[in-house]
Amino acid sequence: MASAATPGIRPSNPNFSSGPCAKRPGFTLDALAGAFLGRSHRAAEPKARLAEVITLSRSILGMPADWRLGIVPGSDTGAVETALWSMLGARGVDIVTFESFGEGWATDIVKHLKLADARVLSAPYGKLPDLASVDPARDVVFPWNGTTSGVRVPNADWIAANRQGLAICDATSAAFAMALAWDRLDVVTWSWQKVLGGEAAHGMLALSPRAGERLESYTPAWPLPKLFRLTTKGKVAEGIFKGETINTPSMLCVEDAVDGLRWAERIGGLPALIARSEANLAAIAAWVARSEWAGFLADDPATRSCTSICLKIVAPWFTALPADGQAKAAKQLAAQLEQQDVAYDIGAYRDAPPGLRIWGGATVETADIAALLPWLDWAAACVAESFTAAK
Repeated sequence: MASAATPGIRPSNPNFSSGPCAKRPGFTLDALAGAFLGRSHRAAEPKARLAEVITLSRSILGMPADWRLGIVPGSDTGAVETALWSMLGARGVDIVTFESFGEGWATDIVKHLKLADARVLSAPYGKLPDLASVDPARDVVFPWNGTTSGVRVPNADWIAANRQGLAICDATSAAFAMALAWDRLDVVTWSWQKVLGGEAAHGMLALSPRAGERLESYTPAWPLPKLFRLTTKGKVAEGIFKGETINTPSMLCVEDAVDGLRWAERIGGLPALIARSEANLAAIAAWVARSEWAGFLADDPATRSCTSICLKIVAPWFTALPADGQAKAAKQLAAQLEQQDVAYDIGAYRDAPPGLRIWGGATVETADIAALLPWLDWAAACVAESFTAAK
């Protein structure tokens, strides 16, 4: 099957997974030597390290001074669901979905919270719904970047500056790689495992003053699990936003998160992180423009993600296959690359159309993306030969 000659250069780092993502360039386990292992997270030094995660994150992201930022359990999922369970229900809500995680938030809101006044504004993979139809009198829940679709919102101009509702944004694969419009947002969430290559299980929850007001003026009709409680006696639990976590964090993961943030600061902060991610997208875009078999899942260049870069296979031999044949061929293509140790975990998400998903976040070197591209052509040629010979 592999009759084509293999390319001569391999990526130095074959980790292109969309989560957990590649560690920062030059990372070794020595970076974790200062971790406060075996210490209580409530002791002064470990608590200071938790606070450093918050302080560095705020600084690098350019978060407004009057926003709160805290560390919460459950990765980005925990952060989003904490916001949904704590704040929704005060008014109607619009849910913007264009990939699997947005659909998951819609399921939470409609089927579990059972909010009667909920509108789902959806679009198929590769596209965005009509953002102009979002009602500023209602809350809105949306992902800034669709991790499983490779589609991002081009800006936040569609969110009204004088909105009455809250704008709740899942930014897990956007934070640190895209410029977030803080003035148009009220809740922003992300996890450590994405753009800065941290370890999973911890989430970040950022709240605007308007979100804080919602927490103190509204009590949900449903019981809140302890892990979702952001208030004490009707007031925001300020300790959460100073490093006093709701449950016990991993101090090893905390040390790793600090290492990633310090690296981001050293290389030039948010502008440098964005530039690295955009360079990765540009390298793939130049290759796609020449490719006879690959295309972007996101048709509109303005909405293409620079982190979760999703590709579809457009070659006639592939599009002529039935759905199960396309799924098999795409999996075989990804498996070829993994067998050669040139790219791990780049198959499309299980709910997405068959294809490839290449992580291009800031910890990925553009030189590794460039080295990967000829291997994509090689693997595609091998799989095409296999499927056409089988006819």
